[in-house]
Amino acid sequence: MSALTQSATALGTPAPSFTKLLDVQHVTADFHIGGLIGGSRLVAVNDVSLSLESERPEIFTLAGESGSGKTTLSSLILHDLNPTLGKVLFEGRDVAQIRKRNEVMDFMKKVQPVFQNPFETFNPLRRVEEYLYDTAVNFGMAESRRDAAPVVGEALRQVGLSLEEVSKRYPHELSGGQIQRVSVARALIPHPRLIMADEPVSMVDASLRMEIVNVFRKLRDEQKVSVLYITHDLATAYYISDRIAIMLRGFIVESGPVEAVLDRPLHPYTRLLKESVPEPAPQERELWARHISLGTTEVKEYGRVGCKFAGRCPQVMDICRQANPPDVAPEGAVEGRTVKCYLYKEKA
Repeated sequence: MSALTQSATALGTPAPSFTKLLDVQHVTADFHIGGLIGGSRLVAVNDVSLSLESERPEIFTLAGESGSGKTTLSSLILHDLNPTLGKVLFEGRDVAQIRKRNEVMDFMKKVQPVFQNPFETFNPLRRVEEYLYDTAVNFGMAESRRDAAPVVGEALRQVGLSLEEVSKRYPHELSGGQIQRVSVARALIPHPRLIMADEPVSMVDASLRMEIVNVFRKLRDEQKVSVLYITHDLATAYYISDRIAIMLRGFIVESGPVEAVLDRPLHPYTRLLKESVPEPAPQERELWARHISLGTTEVKEYGRVGCKFAGRCPQVMDICRQANPPDVAPEGAVEGRTVKCYLYKEKA
C-alpha cells in the first residue's frame, strides 16, 4: 500500500481511484501562424499519448531536436496551455478543468518545473535563499520564513547542498551546477510527485552535467519522485532514463524502454540520431555522458503530408508521403515498445 493510500485510509476517506500519475490521452495542440488573414496552421503536438504509473516512480524522457514539440507538450502538462484536442490527466483529473485558486495551488505543489537556464530563474539582485523561504511559506510547508529553515535545509540536502553554502549569496556567486541544483531544491520544497525538467543541463558546463542528472536519479530512487526529462541530449537521456519517447515535428515516432530504443532503434529517424553517439556496452552507460546535438529545425517538415521524416528517410516509400504512419508494436519487441513507421506495419 502506498503512502498516499495509507494516508487516505487513516483519514477515513476513500483511497484515490487513479492508477496513473500522469495520463496524456491523444493530445493535439495547434497554432495559427502568419497574418490574421491567411497564414497557416502549425500542429505543434499531434495525437500524442503517454503515461506514468502512480505507484512506480520513473524517469521518462522526451527527446527531440529543436522544434519537435517537446516543450509545447511540457506546457500542456504544466497547464500553461490547453490542448486543442485530447486530455491531460494528472491523478485522474483533467488538468484543463483546474481553475479555482486552491486547485491550482494543489496542482502546482504536486507538479514542479525545473527550467533550462537557472540564472533566469532567479533575480540577480535578490539573495538565493529568499526564493527558497518564500516557496516554503507560499505552499504552506512553513508558517513563517523563520520556521522554513529546516524545510529549506532538507531540500538543499537532497541535492547535495547546505543552507550555509547558499545563505546570503546572490545567483552570480554560485556556479552553474550549484544554481541549477538550487532550482531543483526549490522544486522539491512542496514535496511534488512529478518534476518537469526542461533541458536542465543544456546551460551547464559539460563537466557538471552528470552532477545534475545524478540528482534526478537520486530523487527517483530515494524520494520516489517521477521525472519527465525533456532534452535534445541523447547521452544524458540514455544514462538516466527508464523509458524514452522520440519526438519529430509533433509526433512521438518511437517509444519504449531506453535500452531497447537507443541500443536497437527501429525508426529510421531514431537510427539517424544514434549515428552521432558511440555504441556502449550495457555496463558502460557513462560513455553516453557527452553532449549530443540532434540537429536543427526544419519547419517545412511540419507542413508535410504523411511521415514528417519522409524527406530525409533513406527507406522512404510512396505511402510514407500519403498519410501519417500508424503506431505499431513490432513482433517480438519488448513490452511497451512502439514505432510510428510503415516499415513495421505488416510485421506487427
